Amino acid sequence: MAGAEEPAGRQSELEPVVSLVDVLEEDEELENEACAVLGGSDSEKCSYSQGSVKRQALYACSTCTPEGEEPAGICLACSYECHGSHKLFELYTKRNFCCDCGNSKFKNLECKLFPDKAKINCGNKYNDNFFGLYCICKRPYPDPEDEIPDEMIQCVVCEDWFHGRHLGAVPPESGDFQEMVCQACMKRCSFLWAYAAHLAVTKVTAEDDGLLLNVDVVGDQEVIQPENGAHRGGALKEDVPEHGKAAEKEVKAEQMNEPCTSSSSEADLQTAFKNQHLNTESQSGCKLEELKAKQFIKKDTATYWPLNWRSKLCTCKDCMKMYGDLDVLFLTDECDTVLAYENKGKVDQAADSRDPLMDTLNSMNRVQQVELICEYNDLKTELKDYLKRFADEGTVVKREDIQQFFEEFQSKKRRRVDGMQYYCS
Repeated sequence: MAGAEEPAGRQSELEPVVSLVDVLEEDEELENEACAVLGGSDSEKCSYSQGSVKRQALYACSTCTPEGEEPAGICLACSYECHGSHKLFELYTKRNFCCDCGNSKFKNLECKLFPDKAKINCGNKYNDNFFGLYCICKRPYPDPEDEIPDEMIQCVVCEDWFHGRHLGAVPPESGDFQEMVCQACMKRCSFLWAYAAHLAVTKVTAEDDGLLLNVDVVGDQEVIQPENGAHRGGALKEDVPEHGKAAEKEVKAEQMNEPCTSSSSEADLQTAFKNQHLNTESQSGCKLEELKAKQFIKKDTATYWPLNWRSKLCTCKDCMKMYGDLDVLFLTDECDTVLAYENKGKVDQAADSRDPLMDTLNSMNRVQQVELICEYNDLKTELKDYLKRFADEGTVVKREDIQQFFEEFQSKKRRRVDGMQYYCS
């Protein structure tokens, strides 16, 4: 007998045990995630009427626009109403996009929610994500052929998704950074390297001449400025701006005209130049120029940025023009972030959510309300006591256990009702 029971025992040890609390917590987590992604988008009305939406949940339909055709994106409502039975790629969220559903890219489909659309949306931007391909490796996600566990991270600039191992630098823990800029976008927006030296998440501790220094890094490359002015680690020193060079010449000229004293030194020259340079920086009023005057490096890696890093970007006239030329003006908008979109979705969802119990109570008279509340409290108490037995015994609650509980509860309720005595006054 013991030998017959042993395989079953071993089998139960191998099977994962999931408690009711685990199920409820997982359901709540999934609901919160769905609320974050979809809560800021309308699930009933096509977003086309809003024009180019600042940020919304988007989908691509492989059934209507397969690979080889022109890429197209559809809004949340159209994914339900017009493409409910189709094969869709979930694109998470995209910025400044106008719904394509039913336009000239869809050969045999008319939008049911907003059929009167322009033939094409010229302001939309597309990438390989619209065909279900991601990262520089151009693979689907999830990828059945990829056996390496790896998270996908979205670039805040191009909005493509990348495997962590394909970003040129090991990503920090997911909770340690808020946004990522991929390698290609760092090359295109090279001004960000000046900010990365001071704002990027990754930092290392390096030892130089016996001193322990906290050094900003980009990727795996150190940037250290020892007292002798040398630099190491392959750092590329940025050229000093023209106004900085002029200031340096002025300071040197002043030093040449002054009599030499025992206190004069190269350090005094550097201090004088630094003070002169700071005065020049404060007059220019450009944060970027101030940062460019300091030492930083450029690497072929992605960069990782903390919360609110965008607020540190310079917004002077010249920088704003540069952002416009690079088509990255959105970087100066804190409301453009995915986090802002998700928070808005959660707030909107919380405002729209209504308690079905309270709705039912409001539709009843006082006697009915009291009866319903009593029934609810009885159900709550008995269900709690019933589940407590399983918790105390360490056993799993099965579907048939829940069915049995409600059958017994209904039976008790019928006995109570049948046994009631009614009196007439």
